Amino acid sequence: QVQVVESGGGLVQAGGSLRLSCVASGSIYRIESMAWYRQAPGKQREWVALITSAGTTNYADSMKGRFTISRDNAKNMVYLQMNSLKPEDTAVYSCNVRATSFLSAMRDYWGQGTQVTVSS
Repeated sequence: QVQVVESGGGLVQAGGSLRLSCVASGSIYRIESMAWYRQAPGKQREWVALITSAGTTNYADSMKGRFTISRDNAKNMVYLQMNSLKPEDTAVYSCNVRATSFLSAMRDYWGQGTQVTVSS
């Protein structure tokens, strides 16, 4: 089994910054990609950013230039640096880990999420 835990959320003023962290642990053989998603109340889940095992990054259009995804492969961690935050960025941010383990083929693992609230 693979466990995924996010941290770093909180309350921030519009225009401010937050850095989210996500760590994967357990019976991991190889992590293929790590990504961030978010979901605001009453809205569908939205993809934010992704980083592959090769280091390629991709962002949703609304996050380009403001958010940066990075990783530390040795620690099975991924980060999301969020700058110039807006009230519409308020959401629960969840970490997705696509990985193979010693007990299963490739599948997605999810953390429980961390709340980000941006005030006006």
